[in-house]
Formats: sequence, C-alpha cells, structure tokens
Amino acid sequence: MREPIRHTPCQTREQVVDYGDLPLFVHKSRRSGLLSVSVYNIIMSIDASHSCSREGANLRKDRDDLILGIDLGGTKILAAVVDSRGRMVSSHENVTPATKGREAVIQCIVDSARGALEQARIAVSRISTVGIGAAGISNPEAGILFTSPNLPGLREVLLGDIVQEKLGKKTFIINDANAAALGEFYYGAARDARNFIYITISTGIGGGIVIDGKIYTGAIGIAGEVGHMTIDYNGPICNCGNRGCWETLASGTALSREAKLRISKGVKTSILECAEGKMENVTPQVIHSAAERGDKLAKELIAQTGYYVGVGLAGLINIFNPELIVIGGGLSNIGDMLLEPAFKTAEKRAYKEAFQAVRFASAELGGNSGVMGAAAFALQEMKRLERG
Repeated sequence: MREPIRHTPCQTREQVVDYGDLPLFVHKSRRSGLLSVSVYNIIMSIDASHSCSREGANLRKDRDDLILGIDLGGTKILAAVVDSRGRMVSSHENVTPATKGREAVIQCIVDSARGALEQARIAVSRISTVGIGAAGISNPEAGILFTSPNLPGLREVLLGDIVQEKLGKKTFIINDANAAALGEFYYGAARDARNFIYITISTGIGGGIVIDGKIYTGAIGIAGEVGHMTIDYNGPICNCGNRGCWETLASGTALSREAKLRISKGVKTSILECAEGKMENVTPQVIHSAAERGDKLAKELIAQTGYYVGVGLAGLINIFNPELIVIGGGLSNIGDMLLEPAFKTAEKRAYKEAFQAVRFASAELGGNSGVMGAAAFALQEMKRLERG
C-alpha cells in the first residue's frame, strides 16, 4: 500500500469543512500485514454491465481528448476541463442556487461549464463529451435524475438531454458519489483495487461499490445508497422518511444533533462556549475543537459517532468482502478520535477473516474526485457508443 499521504481538506457537496492538517495513523492487520490507514478525509452508480477497467483512465492514447466534468451538489457546482490522461486543465466553481428552482440550477450548470472553458481558453467544440456527477438518485443509462435531496427542483429530469442541448455535446450523468468512486479508481487511492467500497461521511453518508472492476448500480441505478441502510429501527427519522438510517447516527448532522440535544438538557460542556454561545453554531468542527481542549461530552459524542460509523462498516465488510474501503468527506477530518472507535467496532462486529483482508485508505483526490470521475465516466461511455 502507498505511504500515508497528507491532503488539503476536501470540499463536499453538503458543506465545506476545514480541520487543518491532521496526522494519519496506521493500523496493522494482524493476519495479512496489510496497512489499514486511518484517515482524516472521509468520503454513491453506473450500469453493472459497464466495465470500469483502467483503460478508461487513458481511453484514447492516439488523441488528446478534452472532457468537461461537472460535479453537481446541493452547495456547489464544480466544472473542470480534463484531458484523457486525467490531468485537470481548468476548473470553475459556482454556488448552487438550490432554492431557486430547476431552471436556475440548470443555468448555473451551464454557466459553470462555460466558466471552465473560458479559463482553459478553449471553445466547446474542442470538448469530446460531458459528464455530470449529480447528487441524488439517477439512472445513467437513461440520463434521468429521479430525485436529489438537496435540489428539490430537480425531480424526474432528463438532465443529460437538457445539458446536451444547451452545450451541443453528448452528455452523460452518474450519481455524484459513484463519480467520486470512479475518480479514485482511475486516478486515486483505489488504483490497485478491483473490489472496493468508497464512502463519504459528511452532512450525510453516501457510497460507491466497485465489484470486479465495475461500479455496481443494481437494477435501475440506485445501488450504493449505503447511508440509508437501517442501523437502529427505533432511531431518528431520516430525511428519506425512514427511521434509524446509518446517516442519522454516524454523519456530521447526527453529531451536531446529539450535541445540541445534550446541551439543551443542561449537560455541562464547553461546546456552546466554542460556538460563541449560539446553538446554530454547534457544528462538527466546533465539537472537535471542544474535544481537543479536553471537553468530556465532545469526546464522548465523537466516540459514539465513531461507534456507529464502525457498525455500518462492519455490515459492508461482511456483505461485500472488499479488499479496500476508501473514505472521504468532511467528517473524517476529525481524525483518529472518530476513526479509532470506528475501526475497533468494525473489527469486533465483522467476520474476523473479512476484516483482516480489508485495507482502509483516505481519498487521494479530495474535492476533485467527483469531477474527475464524471469526466472519466463520460469518456468511457463515449468510447463504448463509438464501438457500437
């Protein structure tokens, strides 16, 4: 496995979290001797029949193809011009007008794309194809975005066709976390893996599942919604309408909710002081700051969140038996305080042999994994269409 690396904190679609440059620790598997890296960056599908072989990272060696990758999230829209070897030529970011309706979001997508083209000083005619990694449930084969939790105006939208008409280039869509998984598969932490799971833990929890070198999406493209597997059937109500989903217990939102609940019950803590006395300022970053100062409640809540992270990881390890789990997203910037209890819990709850076979690695591409993966997916699909 690669030597532990340091990243700048990544930006996720839900929020931007910066906990600074935190150290990594190395957890050694007893049996295999493989290094399982506890990470400070923690980070959802393509039709299962579509191969994601690493030829996709350099799909056309005879031409210098340029692809437009777009990462569409509830907070930001990032567009980038990427070449066929995975080098980012330019990028442009806008704030997502999530509350302003469908047309405003689509126009912002187009504006972001044109901004990236202008920075690269190239015309859209130079672009081979466009790939969009979109937050929410989508069907890549049909180019439909069914629903997006943070973009209420985008429901059952033929997003691929709409953007294709506006930019004049063949456009493909994929779930944003699956795009991020592809980015790590082609260019990042999962370059040496064929069976791995990509997890993002931030405001919510998402994931991408790669089996035998292919992203698995299930019957209609919804597979990989790991944040919505039930961990506690009596747990908190999730935004999806279910109760006790993984992300209601192990996400940044869950951590903040529990802290506010304890504060409102009068538990002695310095968390509110760190939040300048304002309950709305009680964020994972603030809770982590209090924990670093020795606050008992803050440390307890982070450990509890880590426990639930581990419960979910154990389930994934037992079901999929991955060789690698790549973790990205803002909440893991907390580091060992969160991840040590997560890995200990996963080790206790997973099959011994399955846990000893898995490695854990930080996402290498940070906030660019989604846009890079969307570009790689688009070029891969374009090549598949050309082959007929």
